[in-house]
Parts: sequence; C-alpha cells; structure tokens
Amino acid sequence: MEDHDIDEEEFEFSRNYFLAKESGKSGKKSARKISEIDLVDEQDLRAEVSNIEPKHEKEIASLINSYKSLYNEWVFELRYGFGLLMYGFGSKKTLLEDFASTALTEYNVIVVNGYLQSINLKQVAMAMAEVLWDQLKMQPRSTSGGLLKDQQPFNSRSMADLIAFLDGPHAAEDECLVCLLVHNIDGPGLRDSETQHLLARIAACSHVRIVASIDHVNAPLLWDKKMVHVEFNWCWHHVPTFAPYMIEGVFHPLILAHGGTSQSVKTASIVLQSLTPNAQSVFKVLAQHQLAHPDEEGMGIDALFTSCRERFLVSSLVTLNSHLTEFKDHELVKMRRHSDGQDCLYIPLSKDALEKLLLDV
Repeated sequence: MEDHDIDEEEFEFSRNYFLAKESGKSGKKSARKISEIDLVDEQDLRAEVSNIEPKHEKEIASLINSYKSLYNEWVFELRYGFGLLMYGFGSKKTLLEDFASTALTEYNVIVVNGYLQSINLKQVAMAMAEVLWDQLKMQPRSTSGGLLKDQQPFNSRSMADLIAFLDGPHAAEDECLVCLLVHNIDGPGLRDSETQHLLARIAACSHVRIVASIDHVNAPLLWDKKMVHVEFNWCWHHVPTFAPYMIEGVFHPLILAHGGTSQSVKTASIVLQSLTPNAQSVFKVLAQHQLAHPDEEGMGIDALFTSCRERFLVSSLVTLNSHLTEFKDHELVKMRRHSDGQDCLYIPLSKDALEKLLLDV
C-alpha cells in the first residue's frame, strides 16, 4: 500500500513538471533585452561600495608586515642586477611603497602607477635621466662630471637618447642607480606591446633597477623569453596580501553601472584594433561622414560603397557587406530607416566620443 502511494506521488510530480513545461512553451516570450536593464548610476554605486566595511584588516596588516623580513634579500637581488616582480592575490601597493621608503633609501625611486588609464612613458624616462644626471654631477671622482654640466636639458632628447644615457658607463663606481617602481606593470595603460618593450629596454639599462607588481593571471604573456630573462631579468616573489584593491579599483568601470562615454570609446577602440586595416578604414569613412553631416540620420550603403571604392578600400559590395557584418556583430554600427524609406548606417556614439575614437584608432 505504501509503495502504491509513493508511485502516485511520483506520477503526480512528473505530470505537473511536464504540464509546467508545456505551458511555458505556449506562453509568449519576453521581448525584453539585457541592454534594457536599468543600471544604477556609477557615482551612486561607488558611494554604496565605499560604505562596505573591509574585513580582516588586522590580519592583512600583519601579513604585509611579515614580508619586512624579506626586504634585505630583495635589496641584495636588486644590487646584483635582478628585477623584482611581485605577484599574488591582493593589492601590493602598500607593500611596495613601504619597501621603497624603508629599504631603498639609498636609491632615487621613480614611481609609476600602472593602474591609470594612460601613462606617458617618455616623461618617466626623462625624470629618471634627470635624477641620474643629478647623481652623476655629485660624484667627485666622475671623469664625465665636467661634461654633464654643459649638457642640454633632457626634454629636448628622444627616447633612444634617454635610454642611451641611462645605459651609459658614466661613473667608475656602480653606485649611481635609479629604481623604477611600477604598480601594476600589467595595467591598462602599460599592457600594449610597444610600451612593454620600452619598459624592458629601460629596465635593462646599467643604471636602472626595476621593482614591479602584476595582478592579471595572463600578465606573463606580455613578455617573450628575452624580455623575461635578459632585459627585465625577473626574480619572481609570491607575496599575496589579500588587501582590497581600493585605489586601483577606482580607475576601472563598475560592471553594474553605466559605462559612460570613455568606456564606450575604449571598448570600440579595442574591437577596431582587432579588425583588419581595410575594415578600420571603412569604419573611418563612415565616422567622418557622420561627423561632417551631424543632422543626417545616417549614411546609405550605396553612398558608403561608392566612397570606399573610390578610396580602393573595397572592390565589391560583397566585401563591404562582410565588413558591415563585423561592425554590426560588435555593435559598432547600427542600421535604421531613413525618412525617405532607405536603410542607412550610423555609429551609436556621440560626436565627442566619435572624435576621440578616431584619434585612438
């Protein structure tokens, strides 16, 4: 009798399950899109985030303090030409700044905040060269001291000249060193290939030592074998701090907030850089037309094809359509109906954002 009741209960459950499935299929699907979700304003969201009380502050402070016993070892490695690369979960900003202020007092330290969106690496190299210049002039036994006083200011020098100066055999002693401290060397303003190669060349200079931190799991992919073992000459140190990324996080957009103009431009720029040069040029033609005719609803496909063919960017409508398909898939370009009934193309960015995007590309 009990088995019969169990079978009835299971049958009723399965019957209700399939009835619910059928009613779900017959119902009308929602027409809402993810893009229609009403996101909170970024300023309000950041205000709420700032009210969250941090946890385990004492334990984090104790963990960071425990790394002080390694400072002498790190200084020893720097003196012998190694670069220090700190990795591990948690912000390492407090740790590196404490290391610099307590253990690197004999060095002149130049700090670079790699978590910022843009960094002028030439200004960094100029600051390092000026510091080294001042050091060399203070050396009484320097054979080149008299010549250094007559040199031109570094703001008139090229990047190659600055690197050559930092790598020059200026003093018989090896005591004239400048330390480059880079918070987040894998940050958004530093992670492109050209910047990383320049950083590697600077780090390889005879009068330069480098200390840096990384946080992205794929950061080592930024460097080739020569950069790791010869130029940067990294000595890896696992120093997890579990400290919150309070300062670093300020410069990154929040995922639950409106992205704003700057984030839209950045996203579009990343997508465009992944496309072919011809595709980028086609996009520029459309963008320039939109900027030149702000009152128009868009640019017709025929007009775009004629303009691109005159510039030898496309040879057929099929080629143009393949580019447009990529633009539409990445939501770089959208289509709408013109007042005369024709379909036209437009870029869903404001005038200021579009001008900034063209400068980036």
